[in-house]
Amino acid sequence: MASREFLKILRSARLGDVSAQQNLASAYLNGTFNTPIQPSNALIWLEKSYFSITNQLLSETSSSDGEAPSDLSTSPELIDVFSQISTVPLAETFSSPAFKFGWDSFWKLANGQSVSSEAAQWQLIDLLLNPLRKDLQTTLADWIAKQDGGKDFSALEIIAKNFLLALAESESTFTAPAKELLIKLQPKNEALSSLWDSWLTNQDKDALIKAAELGLTAAKLTLGLQLAQFDGVSSESSKSNASLKKAAYWLELAAKDGDRDAWFALGEIYRRPQFSGYNAAESDRCFDRAADLGHAQAQFRKGANLWRKREKIEEKVRGLQASYWVWQAHQQGVAEAKELLGKILESTPNPQKNDWHELALYAEKALDHHAEYKLDEEWLLMCHRLIVANQFNLSKAELLLCEVGQLQHEHCVVVDIRWELPKILPRLIQIDTIQQRRTLLAAGKAFAGAESEIEGNLRQRRYRFDRVTIWLADTFAKNQSAAEAV
Repeated sequence: MASREFLKILRSARLGDVSAQQNLASAYLNGTFNTPIQPSNALIWLEKSYFSITNQLLSETSSSDGEAPSDLSTSPELIDVFSQISTVPLAETFSSPAFKFGWDSFWKLANGQSVSSEAAQWQLIDLLLNPLRKDLQTTLADWIAKQDGGKDFSALEIIAKNFLLALAESESTFTAPAKELLIKLQPKNEALSSLWDSWLTNQDKDALIKAAELGLTAAKLTLGLQLAQFDGVSSESSKSNASLKKAAYWLELAAKDGDRDAWFALGEIYRRPQFSGYNAAESDRCFDRAADLGHAQAQFRKGANLWRKREKIEEKVRGLQASYWVWQAHQQGVAEAKELLGKILESTPNPQKNDWHELALYAEKALDHHAEYKLDEEWLLMCHRLIVANQFNLSKAELLLCEVGQLQHEHCVVVDIRWELPKILPRLIQIDTIQQRRTLLAAGKAFAGAESEIEGNLRQRRYRFDRVTIWLADTFAKNQSAAEAV
């Protein structure tokens, strides 16, 4: 059964409210308000939002100068829509009546220079090149052939391959999966496939060596691991320097292909005392490279290492780098990461237990009806501060002084008010819930559009805080009491 909040948003979206249409799309993407996740429906509402904004911009521009603009895509409203579109799993929307809109939008994003370009490129790569989507690719090729002016499917595959090569060379969140897909797409002739099958089926060592020599990354990795004897079956004495040197040779070749397991194994080899090339610094470099490529254990190892060395590392907020890598490992299910993450980051997943909870509820109501109450911008910003403070259990000083627009990092909130109060140490707080991320996003947008000096100094903020909190309590506590009495 749909929640009351969902039905309210749905009603506004049907009436043409652009913000409601985008919120409805977000609900279908993230499952908020107990909404079933339906990417196709999300894309439909994003299409409606896009055309609503476009028509409004065309109307406003035409009425002001009589000429329609040549390009509206740079408007902030449409940039927000495209940013949301880039998060839609395009492959899951093929049956949607809005797929044509999504398809065109993803190509526009992929060929642009926005922050969503790489996300759009990866989705097109996944749709056009991923071997796991062969059936969908066949259907898509037929659909493309029927489009007016549509490109040949093979030509689109070439463009997607160029995107893939660029992502594999980049330093982004898509680098590791791009390199993994490149390995899967390596050309495999019949002889090479036969050799690899022979190894998998019969454990034919000669076939494995030949496959590695012919350039198959998986064979290079497997041969390197075999020579290093990481399976734990052979005795320590048999792990000679000669076999480790051969193992390092093949693992280095696999690592150059972008294989993260090869980088991790190299890190292990360089730490072995019987290896003549023993080098702790090189071992750390290999582990770091594996972590960069998404190897879970390497990420935990890198994070733990950074945490041990935190006193010697120069960083703005101590422990921030360590927390990032441990968090990445935790996201991939490394059991040890949870305990270490608890030592590095604070956690406040239950805002209803925090001191600011009641005032934050009133502040949310004030923001929802700010036009009715004619609130000044400074008061709106203070309401956002109260809501953020409640989500992360900030002290009063942190509430008043934190740089709201700079709080959020990918995995945590960094609260640092040393610019005003040098003796108060920074805090790292984990982002545990979707609501916390939404609160930060809404506050970030509000502060991004405000002038930097509008809030004034600490004395002015304290005075405004007292006035706002008294007004919130008087206004909404009385309303609540009156409603309960009725």
